[in-house]
Amino acid sequence: MRTPQPFKPPPSPGSPGGEPADDPRVAAIRTAARELVEQRDRWLNPEGADAAMLKQRTLTNLYNQRPTWLDLAHKKLDRAVLDAYGWPHDIADEEILARLLALNLERAAGQPSTHSTSSGQASSGGAGGVARGEQPAEG
Repeated sequence: MRTPQPFKPPPSPGSPGGEPADDPRVAAIRTAARELVEQRDRWLNPEGADAAMLKQRTLTNLYNQRPTWLDLAHKKLDRAVLDAYGWPHDIADEEILARLLALNLERAAGQPSTHSTSSGQASSGGAGGVARGEQPAEG
């Protein structure tokens, strides 16, 4: 009987923790993420807010309201991440998920990726040849 393997998180555009600090793609993601967190923190904890106001300032309420500044901050972060993968900005969510699954399965199997992470060119082929419900071959 085969022991189930734990889920591996989706791959990043480089070896996790091994990204070059001077890579402009890494810097763009870092900057966009930092700006998003700072903007959310300012909304969650506005200066001079009383306890009643703070009780209403939750991430759920913020995302339900989805103010323009929040949407723009997420779009900036999304573009930075897509650039790091070398993927187009107009890619559909379903294609992003298919590519991430393929990259994850390829990394789990120890195989090189067929999807671009830097040139902007990506090969076709959804989930790396693994049919829904099947387990990837162990490597």
